[in-house]
This record gives sequence, structure tokens and C-alpha cells, in this order.
Amino acid sequence: MASPQSNGHPSIPSHHAPKPSSSPSARSLATAAIHGDDPLNSTTDVAPALHVSTTFRYPHDPTLLSPTDDLDIPARGPRDPTPADSHIYSRLTAPNTSRLELMLGEILGAPCLTYTSGLAAFHALLVHINPKVVAIGAGYHGCHGVLDIYRKLTNCRVVDLFDESTWQNDGEAWSLGKGDVVHLETPVNPSGLAYNISHYASLAHARGAFLTVDATFGPPPLQDPFKHGADYVMHSGTKYFGGHSDMLCGVLAVGMREEGWEGRYWGLYGERVFLGSVMGSLEGWLGVRSLRTLELRVGRQSGNAGRVVGWLDGCLNPKDGSEDSKIVKEVVQKVEHASLQKDDMSWLKEQMPNGFGPVFSVWMQTPEFAKRLPSKLELFHHATSLGGVESLIEWRRMSDQGVDERLCRVSVGVENWEDLRDDLMRAFRGLMEDGGGK
Repeated sequence: MASPQSNGHPSIPSHHAPKPSSSPSARSLATAAIHGDDPLNSTTDVAPALHVSTTFRYPHDPTLLSPTDDLDIPARGPRDPTPADSHIYSRLTAPNTSRLELMLGEILGAPCLTYTSGLAAFHALLVHINPKVVAIGAGYHGCHGVLDIYRKLTNCRVVDLFDESTWQNDGEAWSLGKGDVVHLETPVNPSGLAYNISHYASLAHARGAFLTVDATFGPPPLQDPFKHGADYVMHSGTKYFGGHSDMLCGVLAVGMREEGWEGRYWGLYGERVFLGSVMGSLEGWLGVRSLRTLELRVGRQSGNAGRVVGWLDGCLNPKDGSEDSKIVKEVVQKVEHASLQKDDMSWLKEQMPNGFGPVFSVWMQTPEFAKRLPSKLELFHHATSLGGVESLIEWRRMSDQGVDERLCRVSVGVENWEDLRDDLMRAFRGLMEDGGGK
């Protein structure tokens, strides 16, 4: 195993950190979400307790005391988890976050680390890889903000992932090369459209670059980026891993595609100790609670979204001239969602075999319609973020000045989809009754 000191990483004794499991579980997602943390059950509680302490007692027996560099925190993998009495200080490990990371490793099929937020995870990834060039597309504006800060401290160059010239200028001073980053978000925020992971994996690996995939909009069981060539997978766990709009969380999973993945894991772990971007114990406890129902929630949310999108698309491309269709076409210009990418189904069905995601975008006919639509709805809260059990809608200009003023982002919850459809239809009628969208 590569040491955490390699490649300029902070010096963290390898036996001071939990050892990642190198053999992903063969359990189904549903079973892993319920039993993935069973090895940590050291008490008779069925529901794991919330541990709020930030520090933990050393052994009372002086003969058991050892200098920090000699402390041995056992592996927290399924065969040898971190016991409850092995924690020292919560910036290193803590009971609730260790349990959450063990479960995430089972679910994602790769060793995982958690962070205070998705953006903290992205920052940690950049600090660890230290790329000279990052290729990134549109997508979540927060990641671009992190890149702007990172560039203040480095000479990193940012290039457009979707610009053909990015892939046609090998050998140029700014071109992608060994150790650089190709960062792909799929499905992408805010539209919900998907991109071919295998395609960008081939482009990245041909240049010696890492493919990092932000899979927030496509959590398990919808897609597994590692199967298609990803080197790192990132999630804003605030969204679907949390699932109840009550916790912040970021997740990095380290792919085991090539030798050296252990060193990358240790490096991320060691750097997190000094970056200080560790989750709090309450958030770790909430994350464990939420993962129990991940498959149930995401499956229903994605199914609901597919039905609502199908209804809207049917109204915009009607086979008859129904009254509902006429009203929808008066206020809605188009709908975007991975399920509507008909020309991409040859690879998309393989990449997302279990559904196309719970988020889609609605482009209204006018900015005024987009601004007023959320206030007409009863079952969709007008709020930013996504992934919770409740449906949300956001006039996206409220939080992202870079998007078109006509766009509303919709995050579908677990409600009855027909109730959601009827709520949207009432809102569309209300917009028309108000006298148009000028």
C-alpha cells in the first residue's frame, strides 16, 4: 500500500487512519443500506446512537498508552471495522461518520470519505490531485466558484470540457496531460441532461488525466460511474444521500480501477485531517438514518419524475388537441430531462438502467412565467436544493445568475405523481388566467 506521505501529502501515519476495504460487497443496494454497518454494532441498540463527543479518553492503564504515531486504529472495512473504543479526536474519526463511511463504501462499491459539503469534497479533490489543467463543463455554479478560489493559489488553467479544441490541441502548454482533471457532471445541474461517462473516460485516460464524476443527480441505484471508467466519484450527499433536506454532506469515493488507489485514499484522508472539513456527528447520524431508505426514495422519485416529464412532453407534442395540451403549450416552451434524450439511448440505457433521475428543467415561454410559476404551486416548495422527499421548484435565477431567466428547476419528491401533475396543471391555468406572461 502506498504511504500517505507520497506525492507531497501531509505526514499522517498509515496506522492512524482507517483502512479502506478493497473488496466491495456483493450485497444488493437495499441490503447494504440496512446491514452495511452491522460490523460496527457493539451494543444491543437496533438504531445507532448519536455520539456528540469531539474527544475520546485514552486508556486508563498507563501501560497501554502510546505516542500518537504508534496508535493503531484498526481498519473499518467490513471484516475489521473500527471498534467504538478506538476513536481519539473527531477530526480524525468519530463513531457516526465512521459508520456512515462504511455504509457508503458498501453502497458505492469503493472506499469513501465524507466532508462538510459537496463543495468541500470538490475542494479536497482539487487539493489532492493538484492538477495543472481542469476540463469542466457548465453544470453546478458552486464547483466553478471553488475552482476560482483554487486558481488564486495555483497556476491551474480551466478549459471547456465541451469545446472541441480542448481535445484537438495535444502538446500545447495548456492542454490536458498526466495528472490533470476531466470533471464531468452527469446528469447535469440544472437541466437533468446526461452525458456519456465512457466517452469522457476514454478522452481523459488517453491523456493520462483523471476522470472525476459528480454523480449527485444520479445516485444509486440509477448509475455507477465506476463501471464506465470514473477514477473518482463525488456526491453532494446533502441531496439524495441525506434525502430529507436537513443535513449537509459531501462524499468522495476512490475508484480501484488501477494500482495506487490505496495511496490516493490515504492522501485524501490525511489531507482532510488538516483541511478540517470533517462532518459533524449529528450529520453523520442523520446520514446513516437516511441511507436506510435510499433505494426506496430514489426509485420512487425517479419514477415520479419520469411520469411527470412524460406527461409534459406529451402535452408539448400532442397527438390530439386536448385543452390541457393547449394550455401547457401556451406557458411552457420545452422540458429537459435525460429520459427525453432519445438519440442517446444506445449508451444512456446502459449507463442509467434503473431510471433517469428525479430532476428536470422546465423552460417557460417568458421570464415572467418562470418567475411566477412557483407561487402558483401548492405541492412544490419554492426553494433551492433538491433530493428531499418533498418536491421542490426553483426559479433558478434566484441562486444562479448564469442560467436563462425562463428556466425553472424541478426536484421531484415521493408524493403521488398524479397529484404533482394536477398541481402543475392548476398552476399553468392560473398563469393564463392572470393574463399572460409579459
